[in-house]
Order: sequence, then structure tokens, then C-alpha cells
Amino acid sequence: MQTTTRPMNDTTTLWPDLDSPYALDPAQVDAFRRDGCIKLKQVLSPDTLAHFGREITRLTIDLNTENRPLAERSTYDRAFLQVMNLWEHSALAARFVMGQRLARLAADLLEVRGVRLYHDQSLYKEPGGGITPAHADQYYWPLASDRTITAWIPLQAVPTEMGPLGFYAGSQGVAFGRDLGISDESEARISENMARHGFPFEVGPFELGEVSFHLGWTFHKAGPNTGTQPRSVMTVIYMDADMHLLPALNAIQANDRDQWCPGAREGEVIATRKNPVIWSR
Repeated sequence: MQTTTRPMNDTTTLWPDLDSPYALDPAQVDAFRRDGCIKLKQVLSPDTLAHFGREITRLTIDLNTENRPLAERSTYDRAFLQVMNLWEHSALAARFVMGQRLARLAADLLEVRGVRLYHDQSLYKEPGGGITPAHADQYYWPLASDRTITAWIPLQAVPTEMGPLGFYAGSQGVAFGRDLGISDESEARISENMARHGFPFEVGPFELGEVSFHLGWTFHKAGPNTGTQPRSVMTVIYMDADMHLLPALNAIQANDRDQWCPGAREGEVIATRKNPVIWSR
């Protein structure tokens, strides 16, 4: 009897949850529209996370340039080790970032026809790593609308002691704090403003396979990692496939434009080689 062996690089066959649709309930889309954030269970299998997580961890270690002891770093730099655009350094990482399941979820939650990549980044909070101060991601992005979303993908379960991500539900429409980058000041001022206006801070452990999504203007933060293992997380930032580039409002946005949207022109769709459409209807 003749047998066939599947090639080991056939990740479509071996890891079907990268591309198959996830059963998103209309009530979940409604909740995301209201809250600007959502956590979804069993989005990716343990085997998928382990397989691609090994490569993401290898790249994070190899490409990381932060070697100072935690005590010598700023609040921002104590929050996590951060490596951008892993997809450009590894075919295996690219296969993960270009997965259709996460991208389709992003488009469905944003309620747009499709999404393209803004960039990816790994976020590893070391044992003893500090808080991630309150902030909204879109402070850093020269993008023309609020149709941006981040998939926060833990590569292991995240118990409370490891510093899971938490969100100020409904804060995506708040103007206060949008001019503050990640810092001690943003933590103090944004947290105080959220409490004063009654925005609930929703935080809790992440099960293995659970993934959160949040809008670019949804305020969020994370606690310190008091555990003994790194909090290993991969993120993919998606934007509306029809997103236009805005003039940079500050030097940080200018740097983001040059790094992640090279060649894009102000007022035009950001359709560069670094910003491919990942999923479209």
C-alpha cells in the first residue's frame, strides 16, 4: 500500500486554525463596538501557539537590543522587551502574521471590508518587569481614522501575576490622554481621568489560546510580571485596508511613518510593500 507524507512546511494543513474562520457572534461585534475591546477564547490551539511561539521567541532573543539591567531602564523600557516586524525576518513568523483567522476577526470587529498590516511586534515582559503604563496606541500612528485594531496573542497562559493586559472599556471615544505616550505621566493622568469619569478597568487572566483585540484609541495598561517566567506575547496591528496616511503630528509619528509605511504619501491609501492586505471580503 502506497503512503504519502505531508511536507513539514505545509502549515495550512498542519495548522488549520491559522486560516479557518472563527465563529464570531453578532453580539460580540456589538460588544466590541461599545467597549472598544474584547477577549475571545480558543482562537488558536496550544499546538499552533507552541510551534510558532518557539520561532517568535527565538527571533525576540536574537533581535532584541535591550541589554541593560531592569533597574537602569526607564518605565517604558522596564515594561517589556519589544521587537518589531518579525515577519520580515522569518518565513515561519510571516506565516503566523499573515494568518487569515486573526485578520478576518480584525476586519469583522472593525466592520470594514478588509484589513492590511500596520506592523507586528513581540512584547516579552521579563520576570521582574514593571507595569505597562496606561496609554492608547494610536498616539504613535499617523493614521486617518480610528479603524485600527491590535490582536494581543499570548503564547502561554497569562495568570494575574504575569501582568495580563487590561482595558478601560468604552474609552475609545475619550479625547483626554491622546497626547500622552507611555510614561509615568500617562499612567498617573490617564488612570485618574478614567476613574473620575467612571470607565471600568477590566483585567483578568488569559487562558491558553485566548486572544484580545482592542481599538487604537482604547486606553489600556498591564501590571508587572511578578512571576518567574517571561510573559511572552505576540501582537499584530491591523488597519482598514483603505486607511490613508495623515501628516505626522510629532517626531514619534514621523518615525512610525518612515519605519512601517515607507513610501506612503499623505492623503493616500497606505499600500506599501510593508502593508499588504491580509484579508478582504
